[in-house]
Amino acid sequence: MPKKIPMRQCLGCREMKPKRELIRVVRSPEGEISLDFRGKKPGRGAYVCPAAACLAKVRKSRALERAFSVAIPAEVYEALEAQMEQGDG
Repeated sequence: MPKKIPMRQCLGCREMKPKRELIRVVRSPEGEISLDFRGKKPGRGAYVCPAAACLAKVRKSRALERAFSVAIPAEVYEALEAQMEQGDG
């Protein structure tokens, strides 16, 4: 029997994609926002495609702010952009 692949929705393009293809942004129980490349950090997670267009949509629509119910610092968006430029994710 084939193994089930967990699917998650990108906040930018709203498409369902395999969890491993997306970058997870996590809000820790202390309220700190960070990137989670392995998907193991504790806290509330939201997913974004590793595409600049999706990140631009997320930033414009304030989707991360809604997902976490907190203001998102510019450093988080900058870290996501740097991650996408490196091409690993």
